[in-house]
Amino acid sequence: MNTQASTTPTIGITTSHEIGEAGDRLTLDTNYISAIELAGGVPLVIPVLTSLEAMHIAVSRIDALVIPGGPGITEGLIGDLPNDLPPVSDERNQSDRFALESSLEKGFPVLGICYGMQLINAVHGGTLYGDVERDCGVKPHHPRRSHAKSIQHNVSLEPDTHLSASIASADPVNSFHVQAVAELGDDLVLTLRSEDGLVEGFESTDGRTTGVQFHPERQPGTVWDHLFTDLVAKARR
Repeated sequence: MNTQASTTPTIGITTSHEIGEAGDRLTLDTNYISAIELAGGVPLVIPVLTSLEAMHIAVSRIDALVIPGGPGITEGLIGDLPNDLPPVSDERNQSDRFALESSLEKGFPVLGICYGMQLINAVHGGTLYGDVERDCGVKPHHPRRSHAKSIQHNVSLEPDTHLSASIASADPVNSFHVQAVAELGDDLVLTLRSEDGLVEGFESTDGRTTGVQFHPERQPGTVWDHLFTDLVAKARR
């Protein structure tokens, strides 16, 4: 752990990678930055890096990692990706894997959100539905498939988990995903499930890694602020 972690932990956030005619761009929703600041951490944006050595150096500057939302993941896939979900670029996929694996090697706490959760599951050997509507017969879980109407639903909190020990109840969650976890990866435990049976959250057996399918950074003032305050608290230990 870095020496500054006991006071104000530095929380790394990976970035999205967009390929366009005018050149590649890196983007990041500022809601992630705001959520980390409100939780008492210092956000540090990690760009897409092509070198494992460079990522090791970047990760040595942080105390915890957030992997935010993104495009489709193809590893461990059940069914093809649909036409409205482009696959993640090779560059981002490699860079995010470098960041995740480097953080896990150092024992840093990790929070994966939507794509980030799915990536963690794939790295742990789990599987993913390519399209939950097609593969599971459920209603849309992304606004672009519900005539741009926002989607919110309840989730159930699994007992006897690190998450259930730290929050009394689960607020409703938003929904912006097409893929979803099918089978949990090794050493991952279910924490949250949606009304239609999808995996909405998991954690590692030691509680240091957390994944959620929804976007807590877009739900300030709810119980889901805890995901960021807990990440910052773990980064101090």
